[in-house]
Amino acid sequence: MALLHQATISPTKLAALSAWLPGRSWLDGADVGTLSQLGAYRFDDPAGAVGIETLLVSTGDGRLVQVPLSYRAAPLAGAEGALVTTMQHSVLGPRWAYDGCADPVAMRALAAAILTGGHEAELEIDTGVGLERREPTVRVIGSGTPPAAVPALAAVAATDGPDATVVSAGALVLTVRRRLDLPEPATAGAQTLHGTWAGTDAPVLLATTRPA
Repeated sequence: MALLHQATISPTKLAALSAWLPGRSWLDGADVGTLSQLGAYRFDDPAGAVGIETLLVSTGDGRLVQVPLSYRAAPLAGAEGALVTTMQHSVLGPRWAYDGCADPVAMRALAAAILTGGHEAELEIDTGVGLERREPTVRVIGSGTPPAAVPALAAVAATDGPDATVVSAGALVLTVRRRLDLPEPATAGAQTLHGTWAGTDAPVLLATTRPA
């Protein structure tokens, strides 16, 4: 269960992405124009320390982009190049938002969902007077089956390509699709994560994992 807060965030997530996305190799350095959020899904950090959220956004020129993010209360050592923004959260205070592909906690949560046949976290929002259930805007499902073993990921190394990011993570290699508007790659021999959201006709491939 992911606990959300009724809060204001500065800068907003879309404002932060508008500044960060143009430098990504999988967008060819293009001017992204005005971003629109199509949906998002979250995973839980078992330790409760890191917020893990993946946004699906469309750019002004019609590209559909997947952006995993991790939210931390302090800087992540060695991940300076993956910092998307620092933000002020009206409830939680300062937050450091990173490209989730460079965060071992976020990547282990993704690997766990894929390998165990897991799904997105259920959502509750703290309104200040109680908790309310919120329906996720993106539903995801992994292709694996429980109780699959999920290796610890002490460190990750993310390499951006023209349409995806490949993450070397110890015993695993994860591939996170960035450009969801492009044809899906072959997945033979891989475990997968697929997702659906408003407007999709069939599950969309979001990520894969293979043994290293």
